[in-house]
Amino acid sequence: MKLLVYGAGVVGSQLAVRMHEAGHEVSLLARGERLASLREHGVQLAEATSPVVRRVPVPAVERPADRYDLIAVLVRTHQVDEVLESLADVEGDVLFLLNWAGGAEPLGAVIGHERVLLGFPTTGGTMDGNVVRYRAPNLLTRNFPMGIGEPDGRTTPRLERVLRTFRATGINIKAEPRMDLWLKTHAAFEVPLGQAVSAAGGPEALADDPGAVRAMLHVMRRNLADLPTPPVPRGFAALQVLPEGLLVAVLRRFLRSPTAVHSGLSDTSPAAAGELDRLTEQMRAYTR
Repeated sequence: MKLLVYGAGVVGSQLAVRMHEAGHEVSLLARGERLASLREHGVQLAEATSPVVRRVPVPAVERPADRYDLIAVLVRTHQVDEVLESLADVEGDVLFLLNWAGGAEPLGAVIGHERVLLGFPTTGGTMDGNVVRYRAPNLLTRNFPMGIGEPDGRTTPRLERVLRTFRATGINIKAEPRMDLWLKTHAAFEVPLGQAVSAAGGPEALADDPGAVRAMLHVMRRNLADLPTPPVPRGFAALQVLPEGLLVAVLRRFLRSPTAVHSGLSDTSPAAAGELDRLTEQMRAYTR
């Protein structure tokens, strides 16, 4: 497979390495200092706090070529418009693996509706300079595979082809026929979580303030109630029906866990804030 990974952050870098080491023709798109680092050192990977850094020489590019079998887009929500413009004249199906609550329509309107696939990655980690520090596989990531799907929910030959290719590299992935609704549900949870963590000064600081966690839960419940359909996956409905005290305790425990610490929740950069703002704007378009 000739693959372009558009976005050289934590998840994009890990995906590019997986596919490159499996023998696929992979290019990793980056800009500025990140591009310079990739060209000089390759993708640098380290597990959590380990001092051992592995370097993988994935080809890095500044702009797309003319054609790919698949383009995987892994950028911040508010950066998608710029990506769409750069891919309008590039041939190849485009798999958007990112926070996106705006539906497939605005994506297809620019690059062609027939090219769009939706998804969301489950790998995580943090950037330590130009080193990607990733979480080792655990029970959570094994039980919650990456979901991808056609915007209309069909099982198509191209969807099956992408699934087979990714699985062959060891990526935990599944077809999600309601991917658009899944992304909207995730935003209903992700936006108040990100905003509350940012306001508190980090996930552990938020965990130390039960009142703030309770207020965050109230916003999550309101967002879920405002969705145009029941939550997808259905497990999110637990946030609406389980006792508040129990949920506050569970959320506080999660916020103190290594998963939260190494998930990017601690990112207080302008880019992280910009993503939350764009997701909030998208949610307003379909909530009551």
